[in-house]
Amino acid sequence: MTIGFASRAAVSGCVLCAAGLLALAPAAATTGPGVDPGPRTTDAPASLLYRPGTHVRPRAGAPEVPDLSARSWLVADADTGTVLAAHDAHRKLPPASTLKTLFALTVMPALPSGIRHRVDPEELEGIGPGSSLVGVAEYRTYRVSDLWNGVFLNSGNDAVRVLAALSGGWRVTAERMEEKARALGARDTQVRSPDGYDAPGQVSSAFDLAVFGRAGLRSPEFAEYCARAEAAFPAGDGGSYPIVNTNRLLTGADGVAPYRGLIGVKNGYTSHAGNTLVAAARRDGRTLVATVMNPRSDGGHAVYEEARALLDWGFGAAGRVHPVGSLDALRSVPPGGPEADAVAVSAFRRDDADDRPVWWTVTGAGLLGGASVAVYLRLRWGPVPKD
Repeated sequence: MTIGFASRAAVSGCVLCAAGLLALAPAAATTGPGVDPGPRTTDAPASLLYRPGTHVRPRAGAPEVPDLSARSWLVADADTGTVLAAHDAHRKLPPASTLKTLFALTVMPALPSGIRHRVDPEELEGIGPGSSLVGVAEYRTYRVSDLWNGVFLNSGNDAVRVLAALSGGWRVTAERMEEKARALGARDTQVRSPDGYDAPGQVSSAFDLAVFGRAGLRSPEFAEYCARAEAAFPAGDGGSYPIVNTNRLLTGADGVAPYRGLIGVKNGYTSHAGNTLVAAARRDGRTLVATVMNPRSDGGHAVYEEARALLDWGFGAAGRVHPVGSLDALRSVPPGGPEADAVAVSAFRRDDADDRPVWWTVTGAGLLGGASVAVYLRLRWGPVPKD
């Protein structure tokens, strides 16, 4: 095939314009869900949270960070994503049922709460021995909202099984959960069992769980479920029976004092993971999210008391500490929306001191490309004849 003059000029111009763009434009990663993005520049040092030990940067008058027994913990501002303090934030540990936060983030948007579903026996197959259950029964019809109550309040693995079946199946759901985690900037999480049941290779981190909790609070539906203390669950006789949230920091059960301002999110326990908790609270216009993983204290309710200490410290440290990281540090660019636009503009800014916005890049690339085309045409074809 022979390329004519106009075509050759157009192709050459496109190539040279592309060269201009490469020369002037900074690298900008616009990744979709599931893509593992590179770190984005933030106001807080992203790498600090990868270092072992406790990290806090106090200013004058800051309260002393609590001494906790948990293997990993983190407290952050849920509105800004600023991490106030953390200990081994990216340490990979089994998450237990706190992984259900990621399950809800992944599955909930695709399942309207009013849908009614009759449970098939195969949908309840494979539930691990000793799993927490809400009482989902074969051949019984439930609304999706009933099943979510079972997930958030009773941590019911049976409810998770049915919701996963409605979302493409167990393995597909696990794969989608990992994609969602990567899109949110949670790189430590590996999903093997979407309900959080212990499975070889299944891990998360205090950082990732805080990311999931914070993302959940942005969804009114998620936030409503995770803050609910009790609900009625359908029974076989056409009636219902009460279920109560197992998050004692929310309900005040078993001698654990309820936390003032608590708005959820999710607790968990397995023999391998120990106790885990994602807790969020709002006071005086500020919302904090704290994660606690596997306290080594002898107290049976240590996970709640250590989360309480973290939240108390976080509210007391408001404006008195420098950030040690950001929950947005590793997040990919969302596909749309105002937040996506803001991130996209940020991604196209240069890293040097003058911080020129994207129009400088585009204009410069266009001028360079146009000049290159003109030089190329003159050298290749000679002066352009005049009319």
